[in-house]
Amino acid sequence: MTIQHDTTRQDGLTLTLRPAAERGKADFGWLKSAHSFSFGNYYDPAHMGFGNLRVINDDLVAGGQGFGRHPHKNAEIFSYVLGGALEHKDSLGNGSVVSAGGVQYMSAGSGVTHSEFNPSATDEMRFLQVWLLPEKANTPPTYDTIYLSDAEKSGALKLFLSPDGRDGSMKTQANASVYAATLDGDQSIRTDVKAGRKAWVQVANGALRVNGVALGKGDGLAIDGSGTLTLDQGTAAELLFFDLAA
Repeated sequence: MTIQHDTTRQDGLTLTLRPAAERGKADFGWLKSAHSFSFGNYYDPAHMGFGNLRVINDDLVAGGQGFGRHPHKNAEIFSYVLGGALEHKDSLGNGSVVSAGGVQYMSAGSGVTHSEFNPSATDEMRFLQVWLLPEKANTPPTYDTIYLSDAEKSGALKLFLSPDGRDGSMKTQANASVYAATLDGDQSIRTDVKAGRKAWVQVANGALRVNGVALGKGDGLAIDGSGTLTLDQGTAAELLFFDLAA
């Protein structure tokens, strides 16, 4: 195993840390956001995405505030709600409120407008907003939601988004499978990164280790190559795991 700066090389895998503290930041008063990749006024040519993963924004929205009606096209977008609730309305006629433990997903395809608001007048809400690049352009836009129970995520990778909708997951136009997990105490998860794929771990809360690499809240880990990953030593950890097209 070799380590250079924030990169660890081991057994056919290259693991590169994206530290939480180095993310782009935005503070609009009602919205505080941390950007893992270039977004909005934050531009860093070294962090334009990873494979077909384009955006991970860690957003904290004040009570009664939100994103007004705005358009999207040819992007696969999901919001993983970590605290409070998120209200969605769009030009397809969809409307829903997703609370912590839920995920809302929108395939923008040929074009859709939507709004996202915190329906509580007083409580903050937090969510991870993620954009993936679709395999095909201008497909019919769609919308879906799913709720992930604590039991489903505990010590296991729970699939919630996939190209084929397998195992009850939501179906995406992106060549990506996305999982959620929580990890604590002596729990551990083993998974393989297959040849021709990439992986990304995003820590939403708590701390854990991935193949011995220590990760904390807000950290990301880019994984190239192929081999086995072991996620363990979790302390109230909650994470997203991305299996991505290379």
